[in-house]
Amino acid sequence: MRISLENQVAVVTGGSRGIGAATVKLFAEAGCNVVFSYLRSPEAAQRVVKTCRSAPGSVMAVRADVSKMADARKLIDKAMGRFGRLDILVANAGIWNADPARIEEMTESQWDKMVAVNLKGAYSVIRCAVPHMIQQKRGRIIAVSSTAGQRGEAFHTHYGAAKGGVISLVKGLSTELAPHNILVNAVAPGWVDTDMAKSVLRKPSESRKATGAIPLRRFARPEEVAMPILFLASEMSTYMTGEIININGGSILCG
Repeated sequence: MRISLENQVAVVTGGSRGIGAATVKLFAEAGCNVVFSYLRSPEAAQRVVKTCRSAPGSVMAVRADVSKMADARKLIDKAMGRFGRLDILVANAGIWNADPARIEEMTESQWDKMVAVNLKGAYSVIRCAVPHMIQQKRGRIIAVSSTAGQRGEAFHTHYGAAKGGVISLVKGLSTELAPHNILVNAVAPGWVDTDMAKSVLRKPSESRKATGAIPLRRFARPEEVAMPILFLASEMSTYMTGEIININGGSILCG
């Protein structure tokens, strides 16, 4: 059975690279009209738009810093202005600290930035999208968390705390929004072969250590995270809410 999102509208945050870009492409191929945010590289954003030109779904890029409520509102307003509805929201935008951050050395600005992007960024777009979904009496919200949000991560404690907050946000919203027929779920990837993981991938010793803890002995491809996101957005998951789908190659770190 082919997954179809024909005539639906999605907003994907952080859609110019990695998991976000893979999600935008899969959604467009499924017939979904997609508005995605990017922050730093208009060139990368336009590459995603160009890649999707032959897809049945329309794709539009919007520059927005979703850690700021005004930008999150602008992103949702752009989608509503262009397509007149909003069916799916993928809260994907995130950052990670490549260099270890010991808690006794972590600065307030490092903590604030991590939480602002990874947790507030999810809250802000959800806050702006939900009124439209309530009015439609239907919606899908999919947040991207992490295995670090479930088990914690030494030297990346602010990242783990923010991603753990995303999981709690999803759990709470799933029951709050269920009466409005809005399903709220999350995916929790482990290591994924994206720009964010390059600092580990390009160091053989660190890469071997990371893959050694993964039974499949490799990092995920972005598409392998995007496909479960597509599933959660589709009619194949109509009785799922408040769930966290782990995508970690069987990693024992999430046991």
